[in-house]
Amino acid sequence: MELERKDIQGLIVSSYKHLPCAAYLLLQVKDATAARAWLARSVGDFTTAETKHPHFSTNVAFTYNGLKKLGLNQEVLATFSFPFQEGMATEHRSRILGDGNENAPSNWEWGGAQDNLVDLLLLVYARDESVLKAQLEHWQQELRGSGGFGEPRILHAQRQPKNNPEHFGFHDGIGQPVMEGTGNKQRQLARTHHATELPAGEFLLGHANLYGATSDTPVVRPEDDPQQLLTTVPDSATALGARPGMHDLGRNGTYLVFRQLAQDVAKFWNFLDKATCDPNGKSNPSARDHLGAKFVGRRKSGAPLVLSPQQDDPRLDNENNFSYIDKDPQGFACPIGAHIRRSNPRDSLGPDPQAALNTANRHRILRRGRSYGPRLTDPLVDDGKERGLHFICLNSDIERQFEFVQQTWINNPVFGGLYEEVDPLVGNLAKGDALFTVQGEPLRARVHNLSRFVIVKGGSYFFLPSIRTLGYLANL
Repeated sequence: MELERKDIQGLIVSSYKHLPCAAYLLLQVKDATAARAWLARSVGDFTTAETKHPHFSTNVAFTYNGLKKLGLNQEVLATFSFPFQEGMATEHRSRILGDGNENAPSNWEWGGAQDNLVDLLLLVYARDESVLKAQLEHWQQELRGSGGFGEPRILHAQRQPKNNPEHFGFHDGIGQPVMEGTGNKQRQLARTHHATELPAGEFLLGHANLYGATSDTPVVRPEDDPQQLLTTVPDSATALGARPGMHDLGRNGTYLVFRQLAQDVAKFWNFLDKATCDPNGKSNPSARDHLGAKFVGRRKSGAPLVLSPQQDDPRLDNENNFSYIDKDPQGFACPIGAHIRRSNPRDSLGPDPQAALNTANRHRILRRGRSYGPRLTDPLVDDGKERGLHFICLNSDIERQFEFVQQTWINNPVFGGLYEEVDPLVGNLAKGDALFTVQGEPLRARVHNLSRFVIVKGGSYFFLPSIRTLGYLANL
């Protein structure tokens, strides 16, 4: 299929790997008329999927509250997905996501309370720090001059290092699905020897998804689009919210999930060190790294444990062509509760591997996150500085994709036949004797007393509109 690239914001088809520097501006709308005027002037400055800009790229997204402030009426707002309307920080969604205790929205630095809610997200990417600085100065000047916004909260992302290791030290960003129509399948195959290509509707609103239905999309009445800026929902649309004859506000847009996750690197590695020290109390770095790999499901290089169960193999640093049932059904290589096995169980859940794989593919997301904060020189010695991950993902159905992964796989205490265990890295580790099981023959091993190594600092659900829809919002 051919994508309408001129109408799609670039972040949807590209992770901007060629632009290793990034910053995110979180804004509140103070004057709707001025904000719309700024948006009208800026629409042409937002990067589309048509071309790859070599120096910088900018995209924009809105929360439900932001769309409401811009002037979108309640009838239209009610056609957006319910999780987006409700927001990430409500009590109901906090239960779904496992955001309690230290992770409760009441403790967040942004997005969790009325005084730190976000209306608009500006995502700025650049080839180097000097270009990023210039772009931030440009956008801050434009935003201040518009009179439509308060002062932004700026979240800086660290320049991405080679092989993109996250702060715990593991090569990340290997296993990604591919959206049909992007032309990225061959590139993914060359990089990871594996590519799961999914219909555009899994990530783009208004397009056909894996169920063969048009992904649900927000709409407006034809009479509320007098300039005919939006496309008309076709008669063949099958999703409940598609409503043939209405004008499609969501087409070529998507939902963006943003969570700021602080990582306590020293706490993580000291825990592993204590759990693996020799009988005389001396540290065992090899055993420490091996247990860390068991938590993650890959070695630091990125080599999957399924293919490198005993020792690291750097030749497999980008390898993603593996399944679980044929090579590791019992979890002896990659534990059943390991992070990568929970976040994408592939063919491992259920008696029929192909059916299990098909089911897992209905819950995939496109990740677009970046690390923030300085690298820790010695992973066993805390330097007191904050570091972590700006987790960003794209999906057409927040509930079926992101929230399902978080609730049913990451935080499920009985995942894959386990009992009272959650994801050891990002799961909702309750106070008490939190466990992680390392399957083995003849006996399993259990690691006790896990605690949170990752704390949520902020988050929100955003709508990343198409270029047409940005024009519509600017002309409300």
